[in-house]
Amino acid sequence: MAHDDDDDASQGDDLNELLRRLLGGGTDGGQLDPELLSRLSGMNIDPATLQQMMTQMQAAFAGGEEATWEMASRQALQIAGQSDLAVSSAQRSDLDQAFSLANLWLGEATTVPELAQPGGAITRARWVELTLPVWRELAEPVSGSIADAMTAALVEQTGEEFGEVAQGAGRLMRTVGGSLFATQLGQVVGRLSMEVVSGGDVGIPLLPAGHAAILPQNFADFGAGLEIPDDQLALATATRELAHARLFRHAKWLRLDVIAQIGEFARGIRIDVSALEDVASRFDPSSPDELRQLLESGALIPPRSDQQNAALSRLEDVLATVEGWVEVVTADATARLPHADRIAEVVRRRRAVGGPAEKALGSLVGLELRPRRAREAASMWRAITDAVGVAARDALWDYPDLMPTSADIDDPSTLIARLQADAAGTAPEPDEFDDALRQLLAEESGDAPRAAGTDDERDDDPTGTADGGRPV
Repeated sequence: MAHDDDDDASQGDDLNELLRRLLGGGTDGGQLDPELLSRLSGMNIDPATLQQMMTQMQAAFAGGEEATWEMASRQALQIAGQSDLAVSSAQRSDLDQAFSLANLWLGEATTVPELAQPGGAITRARWVELTLPVWRELAEPVSGSIADAMTAALVEQTGEEFGEVAQGAGRLMRTVGGSLFATQLGQVVGRLSMEVVSGGDVGIPLLPAGHAAILPQNFADFGAGLEIPDDQLALATATRELAHARLFRHAKWLRLDVIAQIGEFARGIRIDVSALEDVASRFDPSSPDELRQLLESGALIPPRSDQQNAALSRLEDVLATVEGWVEVVTADATARLPHADRIAEVVRRRRAVGGPAEKALGSLVGLELRPRRAREAASMWRAITDAVGVAARDALWDYPDLMPTSADIDDPSTLIARLQADAAGTAPEPDEFDDALRQLLAEESGDAPRAAGTDDERDDDPTGTADGGRPV
């Protein structure tokens, strides 16, 4: 028994030394002692495989979290650049003209202010550079879940006798898990750069606020075979892109709300540790295809929880509300184009189906950014426009508590009646006594937010949800 204890202690010392050298670099130029590795054979670890794995990990993960995302950026840029073409002067001129005319047409179709800078043409690589900060923000919660799962698997598989060692390697495991995920995300974003036509093509605000752009190379692929004149297609695409960018630039709270809701969904993701352990048991660092396929297939992400389904439903309603407004405004602005209806239908179908890279992104983060209720939302916006006009319709984006709800998408009649009453000056005045009584009762029960609904609070809360938020 004593002999076994000595062996366990020796093996623990060996693993401690291995981790010390891996994390600290050791004193021998980062090389790991093969004899040290061979002594770990009693743990059912192949020394040659472990040597290769640790060497790769040490080189790849030495830079920490920032280096991990730099790796993702390089991966995405490499894929985007493989077939990327520079924007020609003719392409840039044609799209500049399309954006200029689209801007004038939008002035007739919406009261949402125009952008401070005009839209323009960008390359695939430039799209990657501009959008990666948002991709990182969306992906970090999932990356953290993968890292936590890897740490838990390490603690479980090494046993209690190596608990302290495994816990000490937690930081490394977080880096490893994050790096695996970030690399895969880089590949998906790189492939997505070869599919998206414009900045708002995915439906979420990926470009910096106030930016509108079209990727000429992808635009040419999009128009191939449609038998629609390029100038009409460019005008419709530019109008749609500007409408999307204008809305998110005007309703600053909207961008924060969409990102926050995606983050809420992603934070609820839990990784299937058993699937991860199964792959880890036969993982070959020189052939990472299985792990890549596992990540990309979404097999590590179990079925959604009830909480996630609720978050997804709220997010889909918001995205559909945005998509519906953009569709209606674009249709009104481009009504003079002979092929406007056909172009709108092509865009609608394309958004509904999504491309291969977008589907891979859905598998990777467990979320497909499809505006499933876009048609219903567009019908709502059309009814509102016909009933109260453009100005009253667009005023609904001024504050988050004015934005249409899911119930309004189902049946906008109540919202329209309220807007018409407001316009006619016949809306009932709020009962100040009842409002004060409800506020007092809420404060006594501890349910009321501090200074809810005050102007000062809205100034301090850019999302406009300091009053507890309003379900959308």
